[in-house]
Amino acid sequence: MRKVSFAEFGGPDVLRVIEAEEPRPGPGRIRVAVRAAGVNPVDWRIREGQRLSARPVELPSGVGLDAAGVVDEIGEGVEGVAVGDHVFGKGIDTYAEYAVLTAWAPMPEGLTFEEAAGYPSVTETALRVLRECEVRPGQTLLVSGASGGVGSAVLQIARDRGVTVIGTAGPANQDYLRGLGALATTYGEGWTERVRRLGRVDAALDLAGSGVIRDLVELTGDPRKVVSIADLGAPGLGVRFSGTAGSVPDALAEAAALVARGKLRIPVERTYPLTGAAAAHIDSRAGHARGRRVIVP
Repeated sequence: MRKVSFAEFGGPDVLRVIEAEEPRPGPGRIRVAVRAAGVNPVDWRIREGQRLSARPVELPSGVGLDAAGVVDEIGEGVEGVAVGDHVFGKGIDTYAEYAVLTAWAPMPEGLTFEEAAGYPSVTETALRVLRECEVRPGQTLLVSGASGGVGSAVLQIARDRGVTVIGTAGPANQDYLRGLGALATTYGEGWTERVRRLGRVDAALDLAGSGVIRDLVELTGDPRKVVSIADLGAPGLGVRFSGTAGSVPDALAEAAALVARGKLRIPVERTYPLTGAAAAHIDSRAGHARGRRVIVP
């Protein structure tokens, strides 16, 4: 089996495609033949050696948390899924031809494997930060870095809940944000004044880690109304850093329901082969995405 691995922390050049033993699903887990794996910023943060959780990374390590694929082996105690089912979910070392999933759900009807692979972490994160920033129907949410996967999900879910959304992104993605129902503006010099002209801000999300925490606090008037998923220095300014996942099964179920109602669709900007994992990480780190990037083994 081929998989992406790294034996030392560092830049994208440490990634290698290796031959590895096929993983086996333990109790409560399933194995899938991976058809696509989502690329998330946490993937390259782990590869760089950033300390993101209490669980240390053991080297050599695989890469990837999200996948969509075909169930081909079922662990002890698992019910409600059969070999041959198409599922999407979160797992271990998903940049591979086979991967074990720890949380999954039936793949939403109408999505391709490539599309479905981009939903698990993105929708869990979007639902979590919307809950943590406590924005309510009728209020206005500012989303900094709104055109990526999490931003795309946040905009659509918030709008479905009756929240007005102001999104910032590069000039090329303004129409994309408007298509998702957001009031759009560009970042860069004078961006806070452009936001003020669009309306009052009741809560704000930092999804890009571009050094805007102080500005978001100023716009909302309260650091408790700001949540970041990308700036590790946010707590030093009184802002919550959200990095611990909530219930992935619940998030997958809600994502599937939103897709079924036509309220959530996250486009795939680009796909990469396993040998293109380094390029995928470079592109992910650079930002400016319009939707999702995925690995296709």
